[in-house]
Amino acid sequence: MAKDHSGSPKLYQVESKRKRLTWILGVSGLCILFYVLGAWQNARPTPSSQSEVYTRVGCDVGSQNPLDISTSRISSLSVPIDFESHHQLVVNNSKSSENFSPCDMSYSEYTPCQEPQRGRKFDRNMLKYRERHCPKKEELLRCLIPAPPNYKIPFKWPQSRDYAWFSNIPHKELSIEKAVQNWVQVEGDRLRFPGGGTMFPHGADAYIDDISELVPLTSGTIRTAIDTGCGVASWGAYLLKRDIIAMSFAPRDTHEAQVWFALERGVPAMIGVMGSQRLPYPSRAFDMAHCSRCLIPWNKYDGLYLIEVDRVLRPGGYWILSGPPIRWKTYWRGWERTQEDLKQEQDAIEDTARRLCWKKVTEKGDLAVWQKPLNHIMCIKNRSPNHKPYICKSGNADAAWYQDMEACITPLPEVTNSDEVAGGALEKWPERAFSTPPRISSGSIPSITIEKYLEDNQVWNERISYYKRLIGLLPQGRYRNVMDANAYLGGFAAALSKYPVWVMNVVPAKNDPDTLGVIYERGFIGTYNDWCEAFSTYPRTYDLIHAGGLISLYQDRCDITNILLEMDRILRPEGTVIFRDIVEILLKIKSIADGMRWQSRIVDHESGPFNPEKILIAVKTYWTGEAKPE
Repeated sequence: MAKDHSGSPKLYQVESKRKRLTWILGVSGLCILFYVLGAWQNARPTPSSQSEVYTRVGCDVGSQNPLDISTSRISSLSVPIDFESHHQLVVNNSKSSENFSPCDMSYSEYTPCQEPQRGRKFDRNMLKYRERHCPKKEELLRCLIPAPPNYKIPFKWPQSRDYAWFSNIPHKELSIEKAVQNWVQVEGDRLRFPGGGTMFPHGADAYIDDISELVPLTSGTIRTAIDTGCGVASWGAYLLKRDIIAMSFAPRDTHEAQVWFALERGVPAMIGVMGSQRLPYPSRAFDMAHCSRCLIPWNKYDGLYLIEVDRVLRPGGYWILSGPPIRWKTYWRGWERTQEDLKQEQDAIEDTARRLCWKKVTEKGDLAVWQKPLNHIMCIKNRSPNHKPYICKSGNADAAWYQDMEACITPLPEVTNSDEVAGGALEKWPERAFSTPPRISSGSIPSITIEKYLEDNQVWNERISYYKRLIGLLPQGRYRNVMDANAYLGGFAAALSKYPVWVMNVVPAKNDPDTLGVIYERGFIGTYNDWCEAFSTYPRTYDLIHAGGLISLYQDRCDITNILLEMDRILRPEGTVIFRDIVEILLKIKSIADGMRWQSRIVDHESGPFNPEKILIAVKTYWTGEAKPE
């Protein structure tokens, strides 16, 4: 058998499949070999246009059927391969070759796990009704979420930072509610984002310049950030030019489409809320956390929300707060609150920060900045036995999928002296992207060695070079919002870092090993998700989805048709999905994709035809829903 060069967990090396794969290689490998030899002898030219690309069936070289890819998004450099005559496998999906109809236009903005109507059934305490509440199996839609009738392909980055098509997200609420704050303006058929915000009337760029005077934003020390209650994510949008990537989140609420606006602009964002459960990120993930009048009650619930920020903040990381109650002596009348109330709130925040052993760096103008300690040596030494919040005694600090917040401090890894960074120091960006993450070099993930990590980086360099040939538009800025649905060590994101894209690295919930902390240590962002459920985003928010081994991982857990329908929901028209898997799985994916109006083909692994893993490239065709008659 060919050596396995996969950079993802080896999901397929199971003894029960080994004999079958040997037979596959014997049959399909000989077919491919005979075809290659025949092609060489006949000196056939390389196809130069989409119409010259043919599907090869079995070993019959004379059988040539055009592959109809209407969008020309798949390069003709690699001839597609048809394995259907040789491979049959029943995978866990309810129907085969099902043709899916469009859903009603009322579902055009459907967010399955954050639907307001379903949320109203849950407790409003601690915003539980705005947390994830997914439909039951019998409630799942078996139809395709339609785009609005006049949907247009979004602007390319960086123009998209400032403009979006109104027809793609036809909401004016924020332009009216926040008119004086310049969040978003409607200009004819476009939405314009001036970079304003509640606490930065001179624009996000100037606001970040103010932060830069207090926090080292330009040294490469700060790379990952989290913006709680992000609005339209202008803070994250303007951080990008400083090589800082922010995970921005806000709930689906009365402002309707704020997170949707962010993603349409090409800025990382998720639907999310600080409620009763942990944020879906590992511990020690972010170099900086930010709240600009985010309306989170930091002083309530015994400081529970600041305790959660402490969990996800790296040692030495910064927390930045602007808006109530900061500078309350100046703003209290405009905020329509009493001086006593605002003073009490700030005192409570200051007290909680001290109990977390944070140091207040400064309070200047509208900004207050705190810093988390490098380690817990002095924090533990100076604590009395009854000091609250207690340091957590047990539990997995990275467990963050439907996990309730805890009113205890997440302990940092032990160190030998007070100047040592708990968990290990990080290189500055951009060296951080490829240097060995401390979680690997320390051996805290036993199944992943330094050698495996370095090999994975090399593998992904080769794969991205291959993808560039398969998908001609990859380096040209046509893709902006990219998702790696089974991200492993983040090698895909690292290899793409030279292109104008950002990658949402998704690690399947409760996966073993849990590698999301490694991805953050490399300077990339991501989240946990169970792909048997929907992802926390709006429809049509990603240009490219990569799914290596994902369907093999989930084929025995849930109906894979629902996973593909979810990908269709979050994929933009003319968006692309890359699947990597064994042939039987890809054939089943293709049969479902054909019923979803996707155009797809299977091509060889980058190492050649004798590798049992193959690649399926699928393009979601452009279509829209029909306008309702007036």
